[in-house]
Amino acid sequence: MLLIERRGSVAVVTLNRPEAMNALSKALRLALHDAMVQLDQDPDVSVVILTGAGDRAFTAGLDLKELGGDPAAMGAANDQDARSNPVRAVETCRKPVIGAINGVAITGGFELALACDVLLASENARFADTHARVGIMPGWGLSQKLSRLIGPYRAKELSLTGNFLDARTAADWGLVNRMTTASDLMPTALRMADEMASIPVDTLSFYKALIDDGYALAFGDGLSLEHKRSSARNGEVTPEAVEQRRSQVMERGRSQ
Repeated sequence: MLLIERRGSVAVVTLNRPEAMNALSKALRLALHDAMVQLDQDPDVSVVILTGAGDRAFTAGLDLKELGGDPAAMGAANDQDARSNPVRAVETCRKPVIGAINGVAITGGFELALACDVLLASENARFADTHARVGIMPGWGLSQKLSRLIGPYRAKELSLTGNFLDARTAADWGLVNRMTTASDLMPTALRMADEMASIPVDTLSFYKALIDDGYALAFGDGLSLEHKRSSARNGEVTPEAVEQRRSQVMERGRSQ
């Protein structure tokens, strides 16, 4: 139900329950956690791509059939344990995670998409927050993240209607980085992943944490955090290393 494919220093993780719209069953959530921990610890992996099998769904969110048959499982919507909460599972990975959204991302699936660092959406992608229509409240961060990404008015429109947002509008609103054709989604994700992977993985992880941790703070506190961390980090860089990297940057600029 979860596929992991290595392409050099890039790992492609695929939610593989297309017959169930890649719904996040308990077993799949645990498998995702184990995979993200494994990839985080693997020194040969620099970037992760997360996608869904087929062209219908990235994931339809929690497996409602499974929840309907087990009242005790309803707590999964608020569980903060990374073995059950897929958002926390993705957040355990200190390396960049690119979300390749190939189809619908609904409710918990929408929340999982928002856990990624970069979002690419195929023309088939659609996003919907149906928490209110199902009768439950989000517990994996959507109510706070969405308003910060697209503004409170648009977030309320989506969450209080439960309507779908198409990929083009999602790109126009800044919810996703860009929209592609269905056939170009994975090639685009792989190109971006390869570009990221050309940077040392420890630098990628450090910069990702700097952005994420600063974003969670007030602006002034974020600036203080940047100053503190970058001062310590930059103090370890030698002039020789800067010159070597400068030459690489110049050469890359000529080739683009």
